[in-house]
Order: sequence, then C-alpha cells, then structure tokens
Amino acid sequence: MRHPGAPSPETLELLKHEFGADLLTAPKELDARSRDDSGVRLPPAAVLLARSTAQVARLLSLANERLFAVVPRGAGTGLAGGCLAETGGVVLDLSAMNRILSIDCDSVTATVEPGVLTGALRSAAKDKGLFYPPDPASLETSTIGGNAATNAGGPACVKYGTTRDYVLGLTAVLPTGEVVRTGTATRKGVVGYDLTRLLVGSEGTLGVITQLTLKLLPHPQTQRCLAAVFPGLDAAMGAVIAVMTRGHLPAAMEFLDARCLKLVGDLLPEHVRARLSGGGEALALMECDGSPDEAARGVAAIEDICRELGALAILPAPDEAAREAVWAVRRSVSTRIHEACAVYVPEDIAVPIGRIAHMVAALPEVERRFGVDIFAFGHAGDGNIHLNLTSPDEAARPRVEAAAEDCVRLALALGGTMSGEHGVGLAKRAMLPLEIEPVSLRVQRGIKGLLDPKNILNPGKLFPDDAEEVGHGA
Repeated sequence: MRHPGAPSPETLELLKHEFGADLLTAPKELDARSRDDSGVRLPPAAVLLARSTAQVARLLSLANERLFAVVPRGAGTGLAGGCLAETGGVVLDLSAMNRILSIDCDSVTATVEPGVLTGALRSAAKDKGLFYPPDPASLETSTIGGNAATNAGGPACVKYGTTRDYVLGLTAVLPTGEVVRTGTATRKGVVGYDLTRLLVGSEGTLGVITQLTLKLLPHPQTQRCLAAVFPGLDAAMGAVIAVMTRGHLPAAMEFLDARCLKLVGDLLPEHVRARLSGGGEALALMECDGSPDEAARGVAAIEDICRELGALAILPAPDEAAREAVWAVRRSVSTRIHEACAVYVPEDIAVPIGRIAHMVAALPEVERRFGVDIFAFGHAGDGNIHLNLTSPDEAARPRVEAAAEDCVRLALALGGTMSGEHGVGLAKRAMLPLEIEPVSLRVQRGIKGLLDPKNILNPGKLFPDDAEEVGHGA
C-alpha cells in the first residue's frame, strides 16, 4: 500500500492559510513532536495543534485532496513509535483538546476530549466519589486519547480490565474527513457493528478520536497492598496462581525479577534488603481494594498464602504513605533501567499466567546467545511481562533488537502475544505475521483499505511492508 508523505510546498502554504497560528512549522515545534519514548526520532513536515473536531475533519479532508500523511499524537509517551511521522507528514497534535466536558454522577460516566491526562481524569472522578480504573504507568503524563488508541492497561487491569472496557462511545474523524459517532451512553447496546471497540486499540490508523464517553465506577473506600520477597520467580508465581485460584481477586498483582530487584533494592526497607542479600530473587506486589474490612481481609489472606508458599519477607503497607512507598519501588524500575543503559529496547509480551516463570527462565539463554542484559517485571495477574533488553554499548543495538525478536518468538511459542499494551506501531510491525494468521492479516488490511482508501492516516503503522515481512512462524 502506498505511503503518502509530506505536503508539497504549495499545500503547506494552503495549510498555513487554513489553520493560521495552530499550524506549527518552527524547528523547535517539529523537534518536540519528532520522538516518543521509544527513542526513535522522525521529524514531521508540520504540526497542527488541533482545538476542535472541525479542525481535525478539515485537515483530513485536505489530506485526501492533496495526498499527504496525517499522524495523530497525544502526549508522545508511547513506546512503539506509533505517533511518529515516518514519511514526514503532518503530525496532528491533540494535546490541546484537553477538557473534561462532564462527569455525570447520576449516570456514572465522564465525557472528555482526547488530550485529557489519565491522572487528571482519575483525580477529577475521585473528587466526586467515582473511579476511572485504567492506570498505565504513564498515567500522569499520558492522554486518554492515546490510551484509547493503544487500549492501554496497567496494574489494575487484572481486576478492572483495560481502557476498551470503559469506552462506551466516542466521536471520531474517519481518514476521509467524515465525522462518525459510535456507541452509546448506556452500559448496554447491541445495535449494529461495534465500531467503538474497532477504533479503540487501532493505534490511530482507522480514525482520530476527538471525544469519548467513559464508564466510571464507585471509588473503592480503601486500598491496601503488600510486597513479598521470594527465593525465586517460580515461588512468586506459585503464590500469584494460588491467590487467584483460591477465590481472591486482587486489584493489582505485580512482579520484579532478580535483576530489577538489584537495581531498585536500595528503595526497600532495611529488613527487606537483608532478605535480598540472603537469597531473595523475586518480589511480588499485590493490592486489594473495597471497604476497609474487605481490603484488610484480602491482604491478610494473601499474606498467609505468600508465607505458606515460601516468602522470605513480607513488606506490609498499613496506610496510604506506606502503600505509595511500595508502589514507588515498582514505578522506578523503568526509569532506572533507562538511566543505566546506553541501549534500551522495551518489549511488553504477554503469556498465560501459569507460564510467566517458564518465559523468564528462558531469558538467561537469550542473554548468553546475544550478549545482552534483560530486566523482567510486569503484571503477574494477567501475564503481561515487560522485558527491557539492554546493553551498555550503542554498537550492540542490532544484537539487542535481534534478542527482542527472539523473546517475541518465545512468548508466542508459550501461547502468548507480542504486545500486551504498548501496541505494534513501527517497532513491531515487521513481526506481525509471526502472530497474525494470513487470512486475519488480509481481513485487517481490508478494513484499513475500506476506511482509508488513500492510506492517509498514520501510514506505515501496524502492517508490515512486503519487504519487511518475516513470515508466519508462530
């Protein structure tokens, strides 16, 4: 499929006349939108700082007439290059569309623009006694629109689900410039095809979301967590599985492997650090929520299971300050890895929860064969493992990337997927045929072609070019 590129000089002048000061072409503005957290840098020809659905529709209409690429962008916190202008088109920056339009306490819903920060919505909902559960690690900096584009998850999805489970309806501009409203403001609705769920998770390739109606929940009265140190990941995963199969449903279940623990161990209390030096090689963090009694009973039951299954140390969090201190350890992992390594390739494979230990056990051999270091942590409750493949030497990048593909193949062999929440974007598009069957890939390309016949919107994302395809090997 042809990939449109940058607008011609004549078209760029037309865009300046059409959008005025909202069309940005200064080098500083282009540079700011040339990267995301993947580390890739691809500068656009121009940026439209969109402020309305009408502006978005007009830009896409002109793109179809003049044949240039349009690349939607939220806050640029993605890790797969999904918001980058590979062919040098116009980046459509939605961060200025950042209003919380309403929080309806009677219907228990929120209506927001795509540039609203996830953390800001959670805070605004909490002020009214309501709860928006999706909690990606970047929730203080990522946008609801970006979360919807990638169907972002986070620790809470083991109990509460992902972003898709909270989008009741939306307004989107199709690649042709037409505006469509999908879904309902109700909790049920089965009229026609579910275009809402099609657009959520489509990585900005099928439409530009300009408004969302989101389901909220009553806010839990309290949240309680604990961390447990185990002698190995097998023991930690045994405890996770025991918790879930004995009738408990924690609000979050996280894990860190031995390499991660060495990196952030200084943030743990002294008695826990002593257990690490005495053989602790895995940490499990589990949280319960609900009424004070429910949360306390849940955490007590989890502590009993962890001790029964070999926990070397338990770090309780009896109050909110202690809880935040425990979560600060988990959230610091990615930052410390990034700061410590010259080459850093983040992967977010997911495997059945019973096979997390099998996946992590295979990593030392990958490290040996490719000469890389791998940090493993993530969401134990849903099998989503964040693998951070690293090297201190930039010259080793090809080896690190080859090791990443090997890890994807391992995950697929265990019945998993190449991405639990980051998406495909540019980073994994060449590997898509490893997971998606040829018939499914053909159908998906057909959907893209139907909605975007000129391949205007976010071209080059998701689907591999013929020259890139690695073949179906899963």
